[in-house]
Amino acid sequence: MGEQSRTVFPQEILDAWAGTGLDLPALFSAGHLGNRLGLRVVEASPDRVVGTMPVEGNTQPYGLLHGGASAALAETLGSVGAMLHGGPTRIAVGVDLNCTHHRGARSGLVTGIATPVHRGRTSATYEIAVTDEQGKRVCSARLTCVIRDNPQASA
Repeated sequence: MGEQSRTVFPQEILDAWAGTGLDLPALFSAGHLGNRLGLRVVEASPDRVVGTMPVEGNTQPYGLLHGGASAALAETLGSVGAMLHGGPTRIAVGVDLNCTHHRGARSGLVTGIATPVHRGRTSATYEIAVTDEQGKRVCSARLTCVIRDNPQASA
């Protein structure tokens, strides 16, 4: 869906993940679901993750942005932040997602910005604000992820 661009990572993230043999933009994406939704992670660090998603193709029968699409955007962005916080030897898995839908969007792009509320050793919580092209809040979400050792990291 549209042009493919690379996610922007701060140099310290690139350094921390160097030598892992992993493609960071591919790893920190929404995978097949994200591709279907047209979701793009455009900026990623443990302190801030930004992504966009088109409204077109992600609507419910009334023609409004589907709440599940907003939730997928929010969970993706919060998970990316938690994974980056955990580092290359840890994995982050969402365990709680809460979304409040404030207004509908009928067209254009929505942008999600995830910022940390809590970053600990075994859990991370991110607040995600999803806004329309006019900067109006469409959805407020909060995601908590558990952070565990990656059993494949030592293999």
